[in-house]
Amino acid sequence: MKPVSTYRVQVRPGFDLAATAGLADYLAALGVSHLYTAPLLAATPGSEHGYDVVDPSRVNPQLGGEEGRRRLVSALRAAGLGLVVDIVPNHVGVAVPAASPAWWDVLRHGRESRYAGWFDIDWTRPRILLPVLGDGPDEIEKLKVVGDELHYYDHRFPLQPGTESGSPQEVHDRQHYELVSWRRGNSEINYRRFFAIPELAGLRVEDPAVFEATHRELLRWHAAGELDGIRVDHPDGLRDPAAYLRRLAEAAPGAWLVVEKILEVGEELPDWPVAGTTGYDALREVSGLFVDPSAEAAFPASDWAAQVHQGKRAAATKLLAAELKRLARMAPDVPDAEDALAEIAANFPVYRSYLPVGAEHLQQARTAAERNRPDLAGALEALGPRLSHPDDELAVRFQQYTGAVMAKGVEDTAFYRYSRFTALNEVGGDPGHFGVPPAEFHEATQARQARWPSGMTTLSTHDTKRSEDVRARLAVLSELPDEWATAVHRWMARAPLPDAAFAHLLWQAVVGAWPIERERLHAYAEKAAREASTSTSWADPDAEFERAMHAVVDAVYDDPALNAEISAFVDSITAAGWSNSLGQKLVQLTMPGVPDVYQGTELWDFSLVDPDNRRPVDFAARRDLLTRLDGGWQPDVDASGAAKLLVTSRALRLRRDHPELFTGYRPVVAEGPAASHVVAFDRGGAITVATRLPHALHRRGGWGETRLPLPGELTDVLTGRRFPGGAVPLAALLDRYPVALLAPVALS
Repeated sequence: MKPVSTYRVQVRPGFDLAATAGLADYLAALGVSHLYTAPLLAATPGSEHGYDVVDPSRVNPQLGGEEGRRRLVSALRAAGLGLVVDIVPNHVGVAVPAASPAWWDVLRHGRESRYAGWFDIDWTRPRILLPVLGDGPDEIEKLKVVGDELHYYDHRFPLQPGTESGSPQEVHDRQHYELVSWRRGNSEINYRRFFAIPELAGLRVEDPAVFEATHRELLRWHAAGELDGIRVDHPDGLRDPAAYLRRLAEAAPGAWLVVEKILEVGEELPDWPVAGTTGYDALREVSGLFVDPSAEAAFPASDWAAQVHQGKRAAATKLLAAELKRLARMAPDVPDAEDALAEIAANFPVYRSYLPVGAEHLQQARTAAERNRPDLAGALEALGPRLSHPDDELAVRFQQYTGAVMAKGVEDTAFYRYSRFTALNEVGGDPGHFGVPPAEFHEATQARQARWPSGMTTLSTHDTKRSEDVRARLAVLSELPDEWATAVHRWMARAPLPDAAFAHLLWQAVVGAWPIERERLHAYAEKAAREASTSTSWADPDAEFERAMHAVVDAVYDDPALNAEISAFVDSITAAGWSNSLGQKLVQLTMPGVPDVYQGTELWDFSLVDPDNRRPVDFAARRDLLTRLDGGWQPDVDASGAAKLLVTSRALRLRRDHPELFTGYRPVVAEGPAASHVVAFDRGGAITVATRLPHALHRRGGWGETRLPLPGELTDVLTGRRFPGGAVPLAALLDRYPVALLAPVALS
């Protein structure tokens, strides 16, 4: 059963498989066709997200184990729903070695372990470096031998057989691993990691034996008819994503496969045997529709390209220094190889290439590197042929490296430094492109319909920096740049912070998520500031700056005048933000692709970056509101969020029950003085209509004589009202809600 739509649930120990099974009837009533879950395989004990799988051979016992999975499948099938799961082929969790049978065995037996081939370990270093010790000079003296294990506080490690005698330090020196300060990890670690996280060790899934062992359980579910789709996490970390996906498609025939591939603007997904991406490209296009491109000049900016280069260069040479050194060692005959490789990576325009696919991106990066660093011309020329050859080990590993450099340098650094207009600072987004005009949106969407009609679309995920409703409210700022500038400068003066760029980012978070609990804002400010790594950082927190930062956060709540100003400003843009939220939700749910609804976002959700976006969801409240809607209630667009639930449920149900109305894509162009304030399209019978730039529309006095041509008599499934064919006044069509979903009258 191929998905028509999905609903993402962050299954975790606090909301396990039994709790998820209890949602089946609600999800069916909402209108989705498939539940889409976080990873279900055994993860690090206590994991709240599941992406640190430790044992791929069994269901996570903290979620309810195999019995819980079977009950979930039964509940879904009884409700007429299918199942899509998230998998993590690139790495396994090693934070708790004893929880990972394969990693434990490698630590115990070294290269002789039967699992040694599972991991991408550089064995030229005689021991596996484990960066777990504290900073003190005497940390090694705190080791203890306990039975056949070596302990460091709560950390436990296996002992090589026959090495148990002697002082803990002597025992340590005889192991296949070496415990060192955590600070040495980025520069010396000798196994491939996920990004810069030593607790996640890369897997050699390109080995057929490793693929079979790590996918056996998943494929068993599919073969039994209990799994309909697979979401592949981080394919860019794999040695050969195309080969991996071919193997997976062959092993799970008929499964709906989507990949968490982040495409840059204008980049095409390679011709892989998948339905498409997980939708970050669609997110950029849909959210960008509600940003006013004409306001770009009103938002002063530093050089985004320079920020990207700076962030990527830092990631390449500091966070990923060990990987860079490993690459340079493969070119011992090239002077300055390390510097040249870092410069190419810092200039790579996309996450990675898949040689020979993407060779033009490599050439573009080399050209930029030569322009920026003429002193490296010799090294760049010498490296060029090797980096271009698909079978060269240097080229293979460099492709894995550039993806990590992009993710850490842009998503996790530049996005927190470049605070011009943070509605654009999103995974898959590009702050250098200020909004998406309707014509550009239609062109991109027609291309999606032609090539990837079954790919996933999304607005919020567990990885987004801001939820869809935060971005929708921030988009309103593009309609009143002068008012925003006046307000934020006044607030920055009243509660000063010695980092103006970060202060601007923080104030946008305040406005976007308001009202937000004090503890949530404190947590966000600390994470964002440390990710930016300008005034403080994770490795070396600056206590003085962070005290000042937290004082600003406290002032938001404790300064009555400031608090009142913030509330008043947010009140002035809330209605327009709600309009944007409803518009982008309806567009995403009805555009080409398989729409995903992230848990809870059928109501307003003003979440910031994880773990804020993984907070518990009140499903009981959502059930009650849906029951009222089904009883005929027509809610106002207000703080309850019921209007968003109305839009979500009616759009999902129409797609599920009448797929014949969603087989094409044609822009519908309005006529009249406010035509630029509407985006509309016909999917082959179902017509979506959404208001854009609502604040400016209100200022100009509304729709006036603006009309939308309709092909015949249609019913708005949101309100039940009928509209005749011909040129219908938008003032009448959108007088109840800022959106409409039109379908043939016969359906009503």
